[in-house]
Amino acid sequence: MDTEALDPIDRLIAERACERLIIEFVRKLDLGDPGEVSELFTADGAWEWAEGDRRIQGRDALRAYFGSRPADRLSRRICTNILVTVTSESTATATTYFTTYRVDGHTDGMLLPRLPAQVGHYEDTFRKVDGRWLLGTRSTFLAFGGPTEHLGTADKP
Repeated sequence: MDTEALDPIDRLIAERACERLIIEFVRKLDLGDPGEVSELFTADGAWEWAEGDRRIQGRDALRAYFGSRPADRLSRRICTNILVTVTSESTATATTYFTTYRVDGHTDGMLLPRLPAQVGHYEDTFRKVDGRWLLGTRSTFLAFGGPTEHLGTADKP
């Protein structure tokens, strides 16, 4: 299909729906119930990493993966440079830059500033299923990354 034939309003609505999925993904991980991230994917959706041949496919596997996140993990992800490209009435792609700040062993309160644990970008595909835009695949590419820091008792300000 020639994407130029799409109605401009329909294109904007699709772009915004996909942008919202990107934002909702990190909100659920950082501030919500991480297991709910699976509901943002198609039934056969997958999350994969370019490094290490990791791939998690299907809502049940994604729910188990995200739900297994440590309960004492504090994280904040910053997403920027979100570029959604609508490829048809029911498909789209996106590239998003991200920075992840993350520590384990957090009990409460504010922490002293830290370097990011990860900096990279996501490459996403989207599909419109039953009138709802969902992630088909999310591929993670890290430019910078390291282990998740585990807090000791001396880390509080």
